[in-house]
Amino acid sequence: MPRRKGAPEVNAGSMADIAFLLLIFFLVTTTIETDAGLDRMLPPMEPPEEDVVIKQKNIFTVNINKNGQLLVEDELMDLKNLRKAAMDFLENGADGSCNYCSGRKDPASSDNPTKAIISLKNDRETKYSTYITVQNELVGAYNDLRNREAQKSFGRDFTDMEAEYLNPETPSNVRDDLKDKVKQIQDKFPQKLSEAETTSN
Repeated sequence: MPRRKGAPEVNAGSMADIAFLLLIFFLVTTTIETDAGLDRMLPPMEPPEEDVVIKQKNIFTVNINKNGQLLVEDELMDLKNLRKAAMDFLENGADGSCNYCSGRKDPASSDNPTKAIISLKNDRETKYSTYITVQNELVGAYNDLRNREAQKSFGRDFTDMEAEYLNPETPSNVRDDLKDKVKQIQDKFPQKLSEAETTSN
């Protein structure tokens, strides 16, 4: 019986082809999740035509220190009271021109919602979660006031109308109808949330 001269070799020439095909298969079929990020719509960049004078009483200042404490209008405040304080400021209606405002008409507070600005400032060492929570409360104040007005005018919440309007699957005739309603409510309570240093004269 003749003896073999070594172990038989396995033909590995096609292994590289198989590995390459598997690599292409997984690259094509794998979906990569992307982070949605923050849902914020920035206003368009429009330089002011003239210098705008902002009265100090129309600025609602919110400061967050590195310990997560809130200083609202130069007074310490708990986070749970921030939304109500912001709503009271926005709908104060001191100048009497806001017929839909139900505020106290305090002459030391904002004139009307179109002139009211909320200024949010934070320390460099503020926790990101605290910053986002405060920002959500301030946006929530706008949404609560807008929802109230939308319920009075159209019998449904502003947030629902806006979500339906921004949904690309909404039929165009419905979107056209919602566009005017959404803009009408936004004009009553324009969201003026400044995260930069606000100066007043």
